Amino acid sequence: MKKIGFIGTGVMGRSMAGHLLQAGHPLIVYTRTRAKAEPLLEAGAEWADTPAALAMQADVIITMVGYPEDVRSLYLEPEGLIAHARSGTFLIDMTTSDPRLAVEIAEAARSRALHALDAPVSGGDIGAREARLTIMAGGERADFDAVLPVLRVMGGNIMLQGGAGSGQHTKMVNQIAIAAGMVGMCEAIAYASRAGLNPEQVLECISGGAAGSWSLSNYGPRILKGDFEPGFYVKHFIKDMRIALESARAMQLETPGLALAERLYSQLADEGGGDLGTQALYRIIDTQREGGT
Repeated sequence: MKKIGFIGTGVMGRSMAGHLLQAGHPLIVYTRTRAKAEPLLEAGAEWADTPAALAMQADVIITMVGYPEDVRSLYLEPEGLIAHARSGTFLIDMTTSDPRLAVEIAEAARSRALHALDAPVSGGDIGAREARLTIMAGGERADFDAVLPVLRVMGGNIMLQGGAGSGQHTKMVNQIAIAAGMVGMCEAIAYASRAGLNPEQVLECISGGAAGSWSLSNYGPRILKGDFEPGFYVKHFIKDMRIALESARAMQLETPGLALAERLYSQLADEGGGDLGTQALYRIIDTQREGGT
């Protein structure tokens, strides 16, 4: 079994790393806050004091961190992964990040006989816990095929989209599709409540028709329960939308639905909701319907 280094054990990364450990892969972990890795360490994972120390031991390195600047630091700094990984190591960044950075990392990795893939995911905390993530990969076909057994431990819908950066571009497509849909879902639930309908019954009815979606089925019930805990953080979704907006502008593409969603989510973050789950957008929609801010 390949020895895997895993960096980033947050809401999703912890479950993803756990599946790899349960599948029998020797696992080395690093995260800025060691306490977040304790459940994995108790289950048999090893601890690395630095990313460089991790890189020197692993056959495959997976990163699942927060922001493009975190990815850049991990991979491209002098004390980072590319500088210290052994020749032939596979580097898989599963963070949602900038497509241009993915290309830069792939080129730097190639210069040191390393194999890099950008492989962001979709499915949230539920998909991570149940190993049902959608994985969108960019990179060389031979590299993708080599690590596909590892990816299959974490997800079920796994596709190579093209060369370096293609996985990140595909994730931007995913986030654009979700963004406006989240606004519509929150508006629909608010409307059902204001119309005096039974919202649970309405969701059950429309989820099986043309309005049905993953977000409606998974986040709609959470909204009705007042559960705004993060399956995916608002602050991270804002980061994704801003990357998508910048990429769209570079292609001279107007994305008004995405722009509206980014504005509303930014308002939610400004009001202290950055660490809530994306379904917390309902708070903004419902407040606006009451004539609030």
